[in-house]
Amino acid sequence: MQVLYGLDAQGLWPEERELRRVLTQHLVLLEQVNTTAHEFALELLQGVVAHRERIDRMLEQASHNWRVERMSRVDRNVLRLAVFELGSLAVPAAVVLDEAIEIARLLGSTESSGFVNGVLGRVQELLKVRPLM
Repeated sequence: MQVLYGLDAQGLWPEERELRRVLTQHLVLLEQVNTTAHEFALELLQGVVAHRERIDRMLEQASHNWRVERMSRVDRNVLRLAVFELGSLAVPAAVVLDEAIEIARLLGSTESSGFVNGVLGRVQELLKVRPLM
């Protein structure tokens, strides 16, 4: 989430080969070098960056009158991660929703958790009709 937030804040969306370096630098700074967590974080980061435009279109459809650019940076990146997980990974939807809502509650505004919950509920319906992958 922190790496996505930073990339979004800078408006930089590096090529896939650069993502490993960016993530590794971030995790080393945080002194978090768990290989399994690193690989999972890299998979998430690469997936969100690779499918960002499609994810953003889906978010706009699901958010009713909210352009992605108008969403808070925290909300849109929590949503991007969750949409990628819902659309492409074998993670149960309930787990993805719970994690996204909790991250939004911790890092976002007082309205973030409700906003994220509502948008992801609609994204789940969209994914049934038009899968991400």
